Amino acid sequence: MALNCGIVGLPNVGKSTIFSAVTSAPAEAANYPFCTIDPNIGIVSVPDKRLDRIVELIPPAKVIPATVEFVDIAGLVKGASQGEGLGNRFLASIREVGVIAHVVRCFDDPDIIHVSNRIDPAGDIETIDIELALADLETVTKRYDKASRMGRVDKEVQKENALLLPILERLKEALEDGRSARSVVTDEDEAKLISDLHLITMKPVIYVCNVDEGAIGEDNAYVQTVREIAARDGSQVVVICGKLESEIAALDTAEEKREFLEAAGLEESGLDNLIRSAYSTLGLRTFFTAGSDEDRAWTFHAGDKAPRCAGVIHTDFEKGFIRAEVYNCEDLFHYGSEQKVKEAGRLRLEGKDYVVQDGDIMHFRFNV
Repeated sequence: MALNCGIVGLPNVGKSTIFSAVTSAPAEAANYPFCTIDPNIGIVSVPDKRLDRIVELIPPAKVIPATVEFVDIAGLVKGASQGEGLGNRFLASIREVGVIAHVVRCFDDPDIIHVSNRIDPAGDIETIDIELALADLETVTKRYDKASRMGRVDKEVQKENALLLPILERLKEALEDGRSARSVVTDEDEAKLISDLHLITMKPVIYVCNVDEGAIGEDNAYVQTVREIAARDGSQVVVICGKLESEIAALDTAEEKREFLEAAGLEESGLDNLIRSAYSTLGLRTFFTAGSDEDRAWTFHAGDKAPRCAGVIHTDFEKGFIRAEVYNCEDLFHYGSEQKVKEAGRLRLEGKDYVVQDGDIMHFRFNV
């Protein structure tokens, strides 16, 4: 799965505004459809209070957080699967992301044009879901027809088809009904069989409700509708006020941003929640290295073992891996110093089969 998050939605729902705020890298935003043509890409630091606490206890010369990539993709309209609007470009861009952040307009404002001239979150979600399903249906149908033809003359393909064709038939039925591929393919082995199709509706979705300032802190009727849809889909929901987040992003210092949030009655930025949700949904986790030179958050895949994580730092670390010195950041927070963690017997030596845990602080021993 690609390690990035694509921001999608109908035109004028606030995608580019949210992208600009989340990346602090301005994307063109305007009150007309298809303002975004080529995808904008931004690398975003992952907010992590654990790293802040590690810095307090093990002061370094430099601090480096984990990062995740966000992509702002052109707005989609009805008929995109047939090339309407910027449909073909949209579909090509969205196939390249790992997670979809689907921005849904959940606010009333007569001064901001809605592509359908109405505020209807359920209808907006359905429009995009149908277009993505239709695009996938075309892909699945082509594969089904090709596999069927080849199976008539190739015995190896016949064996593969015994497993593949029933899956493709289920997919065709679901996609024709406007349902996602992920709703019918939940088995890992089946997912591997169709992985080369790069189906858009197999990608996990985070619904991003863009609300006005008055709806921060409590759900309006629009948000409640999105939550109901997300619950049926098993997807996460993040509520954001794009306008408010843009104002926060424009502030110069962390102290100013903190004061702004306090004045607005917020504990944290909604965008921080979105970034963490995207990071987690991508299956990414964090381990740390800490010392006087540098405190750093490193990204790894959930389930990775120690040598693979060592390779995140440098390929030589993985090739020559001997063992890892490990303790969890929660031990550091409890005991107050690395020395006290050692004295308490919480520091361990782990070998090649150790499955690294989110929040581990690690030092790798290697020989090349």
